[in-house]
Amino acid sequence: MSQFTCLNCDARFATAEVQREHYKTDWHRYNLKRRVAQLPPVTAEEFQQRVLSARSATEMALEEQKMSSYCNACRKQFSSQKAHDNHLNSKKHKECLVRFERQQMTSSAGSSSTVSASVCTRSVVEPRPHPALAAAAAGKGRLAFAERAKQVDGEEDDEVDDNDFEDIDEEEVDSDEWDKIPENPLTERDCLFCKQTSEDMVENLKHMSVAHSFFIPDTEFCTDLEGLLYYLGEKVANYFVCLWCNDRGKTFYSLDSVRKHMVDKGHCQMLHEGVALAEYADYYDYSESYPDNKDGMDIDEEVVPDLLDGDEYQLVLPSGAVIGHRSLLRYYKQRLHPERGVVLKKSDRKLHHVLSEYRALGWTQTQQKAAASKARDIHLMKRVQSKWQMKLGTKANKLQKHYRAQILI
Repeated sequence: MSQFTCLNCDARFATAEVQREHYKTDWHRYNLKRRVAQLPPVTAEEFQQRVLSARSATEMALEEQKMSSYCNACRKQFSSQKAHDNHLNSKKHKECLVRFERQQMTSSAGSSSTVSASVCTRSVVEPRPHPALAAAAAGKGRLAFAERAKQVDGEEDDEVDDNDFEDIDEEEVDSDEWDKIPENPLTERDCLFCKQTSEDMVENLKHMSVAHSFFIPDTEFCTDLEGLLYYLGEKVANYFVCLWCNDRGKTFYSLDSVRKHMVDKGHCQMLHEGVALAEYADYYDYSESYPDNKDGMDIDEEVVPDLLDGDEYQLVLPSGAVIGHRSLLRYYKQRLHPERGVVLKKSDRKLHHVLSEYRALGWTQTQQKAAASKARDIHLMKRVQSKWQMKLGTKANKLQKHYRAQILI
């Protein structure tokens, strides 16, 4: 009798190595899970049969997913069987089915079985390639341009020798190597959002503003309007980028798709804020809007700020703003009004005027004392009354208006 056994699978082994290899098999793991579920173990043959049946069921499910159903009566295609079954139970399908059967009966004297058999057909759905891959296979789109650029770069790397650096400057560049990026099909006379072509740039801007509500932001600071329109056309026509989404939204693979997106979503405008300002810096000059602008001033000159004044608890900026220390945060949060004093002067003029009116009506100092004592008595009675109401509410459990029974769920 062999000494190496597996009590979980009820198996025996000749050597210890075979036993250790058995512990790594799926059969042993399957029996371990069955043992946790308090089920008897299965033999190796039964486990293999279950594996084959599971694989066949998976293959059948995959084949079912590849199959599509087509309803001839409604002329609709369904990618799943469940959607097709739900469609068969719909009211619209039943109405279309009645019309379809009438047409079949009038066209040919077929039986009802042939009519029902021809209502629904099943076929294998061929997977459609991605639009980007299809465009690259046809030699269009950004992926095709990137592959061309890689091929040209690879050819250049193969031609260049590491030891012959002097010959590189003398070589003439072939004109075919400059075809990495195509020419811009849109000029300053072409509309960015439709196929309209105007007579000149001004008419084109007028058309885009009237038809698509497009405008050039900060026109008074734009120094190269023609270059800006050419750059926007290159951005839309060559790289298929939305002017408003600006590489943050959906990816497009044709000029028509990006145009349709901008018109449908109302994105017929430039993103001219935040980080996007640096993208159009070559076409704008905002130096005239600077408060310290002078004639002949170099806008790229480095500005040296003035020295900051202050002490160890505050810092005064050149603009006059004061930055305080964090230890004085409680004082900065007070929000005091600078035009009024901290301590208000008490004025008794109105009070003396009221007292004089009361004295004229016969009100004396003794009545004042009686009124004060009566007010103290009323205040004391209110306190006693609230105290007794609190005791009564505690005893009667009437502290809350709405009581809900605590039920254990």
